[in-house]
Amino acid sequence: MTNELEAQALDQIFLKARTYIAYTPDPLEDKTITAIYDLMKWCPTCVNCQAGRFVFVRSPDAKKRLIPCLFPGNIPKVESAAATVIVAHDTRFFEYLASQWLAYDASPMYRDNPPLAQETAFRNGSLGGAYLIIAARALGLDCGPMSGFDNAKVDQEFFRDGRLKSNFLINIGHGKPDGHYPRGPRLKFEEVVEVL
Repeated sequence: MTNELEAQALDQIFLKARTYIAYTPDPLEDKTITAIYDLMKWCPTCVNCQAGRFVFVRSPDAKKRLIPCLFPGNIPKVESAAATVIVAHDTRFFEYLASQWLAYDASPMYRDNPPLAQETAFRNGSLGGAYLIIAARALGLDCGPMSGFDNAKVDQEFFRDGRLKSNFLINIGHGKPDGHYPRGPRLKFEEVVEVL
């Protein structure tokens, strides 16, 4: 790849994108959810582990299950969003490696080392959530990632078998024009980046 994205694309994905807390009533269609995944699935993960798992909480009944898990201030955000994605990771992601990582058999490295498996699942599931935000923004949607919920309650309600573990939530939809806080400042380059 040698071509930079045009300024409009960079604005939409990064520079003018905002974290939304209020959304229009426009629905999130199945085909759009599929399109989000069809973009994000190509992003890199360690040994192509693809440890992220994503539950799109969209229906009123599903939202009723999620709302008791939220801190009170986050309830209106979830109620307003077209969907709220539970970004989770598969603690047994390595069971897929034989078909997904073709360079060598990496499964034993994780199956025989639970701390390494947990660390890898969490890290790569987190990456998956970031990729989901980028894909959704690329498709013209607005996002509001958030903490502010009880992970144990979410896991009990949505992942009872214990295989998947929740990480964070992403509200998705079309943001209302005033549906965000004023943009916060960012740290300076020299405060964050070191080039050796």
